[in-house]
Amino acid sequence: MVKNLVGVQQITANHEAIVAAGLTTPTIFSPDISTLCNAEIYLKLENLQPTGSFKVRGALLRLTNLDTDSRSRGVVAMSAGNHAQGVAYHARNLGIPATIVMPSNTPFTKISRTERLGATVILAGESLSDSQKEADRLAKSEGLTLIHPYDDVDVITGQGTIALELLDAQPDLDAIVVPIGGGGLISGISVAAKGAKPEIDIYGVEAEQYASMKAAMAGLDVDCGGPTVAEGIAVKSAGQLTRKYVQENVADIFISAEHEIEEAMQIYLREQRLVVEGAGAAPLAAVLKNKEIFSGKKVGLIVSGGNVDSRLLSSVLLRGLVREGKLVRLRIEIADEPGRLSDLTEVIGASGGNIVEVHHQRLFFDVPLKSTEVDVTMETRDQHHVKEIQSALDKAGYPSLLLSESGLTN
Repeated sequence: MVKNLVGVQQITANHEAIVAAGLTTPTIFSPDISTLCNAEIYLKLENLQPTGSFKVRGALLRLTNLDTDSRSRGVVAMSAGNHAQGVAYHARNLGIPATIVMPSNTPFTKISRTERLGATVILAGESLSDSQKEADRLAKSEGLTLIHPYDDVDVITGQGTIALELLDAQPDLDAIVVPIGGGGLISGISVAAKGAKPEIDIYGVEAEQYASMKAAMAGLDVDCGGPTVAEGIAVKSAGQLTRKYVQENVADIFISAEHEIEEAMQIYLREQRLVVEGAGAAPLAAVLKNKEIFSGKKVGLIVSGGNVDSRLLSSVLLRGLVREGKLVRLRIEIADEPGRLSDLTEVIGASGGNIVEVHHQRLFFDVPLKSTEVDVTMETRDQHHVKEIQSALDKAGYPSLLLSESGLTN
C-alpha cells in the first residue's frame, strides 16, 4: 500500500476548494453510446472545464499551496497543453509568473490559449519527456518551482476529486475507465473511487505508441514514441509516484490504436455533439474494443479534455467518412476524347454519387496514348452504395478501382 501520500480523506477535504473555484463538472448518461457499447455509459465531462481539461483541478491545489517566496519567483511546467493551460489559468488568477515548456508538436490551439492566459511558452523536444528536461533546467537555473503534471501529491489529490463527483452522481457504477499519460489522473481517481467504493473496478487506457505505464507494470522498459492523435497522453515514461497507485488500484490497462481513438472522437461528435480530444476519447475506444468485459455493467468514462486543434479534428472527421465509405475516390480509365468525362459523371450522378473533385492524369501514369486516368472523389451514403456505383460504372464500360480502400480501412 502507498502510505502517507494521497488518501480518500485528503481528496475529500480538498474538494471544497474545487467547488469554491467553480471547477465541478456534470456527469451525463448517454443512451446512444450505451447502445454501441452494450453497457450503461456515464460520461464525466471534464472537457467542459474553463480550460477544456481536468488539469485545472490539480493545478489549483498545487499553486494555492505554494509559499509566498515561491509565488514571487514564479513557476515552470512541462505540458502538451492541458496542464499548461491549467497552470497558466490559476497562475494568472493568483498573480504568479508562469513559464510553460511544450513539445514542438503541440497543437497550435493549445499553444495560443496558454499564451493568452499570460504564460510564457517555450517549445522544446518531441515529447513530454523531452520537455521535462528543459523545464528541469529552467527550474534550477532561474529558481522556479516546477509544477509537475502528474508526479505530485497535490496534483494527484486534485484529479481525484473527479471520482468523488462521479460516484456522487452515479453511486452504482461498476467500473471507471481513465486515460493514462503519466498517471496522475488515474492515480487520484483510483484512490478516491476505491476508498469510497472498494469493489469498483478501475481501468486505464494508453495510446498504442505510448504504452509506458502498462510496460512499467510488467517490469519492462519499452521505447515509446511517434505521432499520435492522443498527444495529451503521449508520455514516454510512466511517473515514479503514480505507478505505485496504478499497481495497487488498477485492474487492467488497455491499449488503443490510433484508428480506434479517431473513431471514438467521431462517435462523441456524432452521438453527443461533444468535441473531445484524442486522450479524452481513449476510454470510449477501449470499451468499444473490449465489450465483453463491460457488457451489462454501469461504466463511467472520464472525458478528460476537449482541446483539439481544428485542423486535426477536420482530418479525423474526413478520415472517418473514408472508413465508413461516405467519402471515396475511384480511379477510372477512359478514352481521351470529347464527351467521355461527361458520360462518366452522368453515370455517377444517376447512381446518387455527389462528385467533390475530379483529377485527370494523361502524362504521369502508365496509360495508353489515347486514354486518360480520372480520379473521382465523391460523397456516398455508405460502403454498399459505393459498390452500387462501381457496378453501374462497370455496366457503362467504366471499370473502376477504389483507391480509398487502402490505408484507412481496418
